[in-house]
Amino acid sequence: MKVIHLSVECFPVAKVGGLADVVGALPKYQRELGVDASVIMPFFNRKFTQENEFDVVAVGEFYQGSALLSYELLKERNDVLGFPLYLVKIPNLLDREEIYSYQDEADQWIAFQHAVLHYIQNNNISPDVLHCHDHHVGLIPFLTKWSNDFQSLKNVKTVFTVHNGQYQGWMSWSKGIIIPAFDTWKWGLLDWDGLINPLATAIKCCDAYTTVSEGYLKELYVEANGLQNLFFDERDKSVGIVNGIDTTYWDPAIDPLIDHHYSILSVDDGKADNKLKFCKEFGLDPTLPLLSYIGRFATEKGADILPELIENLLKQSSGKISIFILGSGDAEIQQRIQAVASSYNKDLAVFFGYNEQLAHRVYASSDLLIMPSRVEPCGLNQLYALKYGTIPVVRKIGGLKDTVIDVEEGGYGFLFDDVDAEEAAGTVSRAVKYLSYADNLTKTRDTAMALDYSWNKSAKKYIELYNQLV
Repeated sequence: MKVIHLSVECFPVAKVGGLADVVGALPKYQRELGVDASVIMPFFNRKFTQENEFDVVAVGEFYQGSALLSYELLKERNDVLGFPLYLVKIPNLLDREEIYSYQDEADQWIAFQHAVLHYIQNNNISPDVLHCHDHHVGLIPFLTKWSNDFQSLKNVKTVFTVHNGQYQGWMSWSKGIIIPAFDTWKWGLLDWDGLINPLATAIKCCDAYTTVSEGYLKELYVEANGLQNLFFDERDKSVGIVNGIDTTYWDPAIDPLIDHHYSILSVDDGKADNKLKFCKEFGLDPTLPLLSYIGRFATEKGADILPELIENLLKQSSGKISIFILGSGDAEIQQRIQAVASSYNKDLAVFFGYNEQLAHRVYASSDLLIMPSRVEPCGLNQLYALKYGTIPVVRKIGGLKDTVIDVEEGGYGFLFDDVDAEEAAGTVSRAVKYLSYADNLTKTRDTAMALDYSWNKSAKKYIELYNQLV
């Protein structure tokens, strides 16, 4: 079976969030299970493309509106990611450094999708499934069925994965003229509330859609930024498949980015050694429990309650807990965190920005990880934490409630109900008290590290879905 994954993010080529981690791992695990899986994404002028070798395997041109666009399809020469990687390069459109935030994003993603289908059709590529990830490639299921230019692809099955239903790729109907020619009787498939909505289009037109956890699928039926009725109406072709993690990259026994390796058999000493060096570097007390946050400063992630949450914890537990924050995003949230850090610099350390190696070190050094998310389709941070013996304290939402079971229910984490600083702080305090008993700590860490959240199970579920469609 030949499957082509389409996405604008793929780790380590270009990453903003969990989308990149999924696309950078799932095809590799599918290939190990016998599927001919590959990835096509836009070209970005970043470290990965600068440091690796690429061959031009196809060229082409097409009209986008009145503009004639030329593209190159580049293949990474050595399959260093464990699967074939192809990049679409279009001068002055898909050759930039940043992934998002350009004024002509709609033009970029339309051109990317047009180029992909042009390449597949004109080079006699015969995929069984086009697996589309998020709204940036949401027009693909529509174009393969209803574009006049790509009728040879109408029998190719399309799977669409919703990584985050809050972002839908809305664009004005003025962009309709640059979409590849289509059956105009089908214009309603593109429309939602007077705008072209690629996410809605994908759900209407794909052969199956998936979400990155079962819990998130059910939540989309109730709240999906205006699309909840659509998700519910199309539920017969939906399936929730929880994300996995790449255990060749996230494994404290072999991780080259952490200071001391350890396994489930040596977790106590291993984490203590990592924590000692980490705390010394950031001026924290290694004898105290270390709570960390890793992620974007966004209300979606509940980061707006972090300043109050930190202050509550440090007022109540001064000298009894240390906190480390790694993240970037909303400037106001960052300023509020900085203000708290100025008042509690003995117990709180922050790193504004993102650093991949530092993230690995935080997981290896921390005792607890806090995730107070308002929306969390799956969440990967809690899965990384579990693999590293770091106990997650999470809100009971989306994929978090699918992957973390509270210790009071025989599990290995701590859950709270609301995005509320006081409740979150109380749950952290509950976790600290529970884990202060050596037997509880050992049992919880061992259980967490023994869990299998690798991509093996999830990759098999996707393959089962492909087989049902084909």
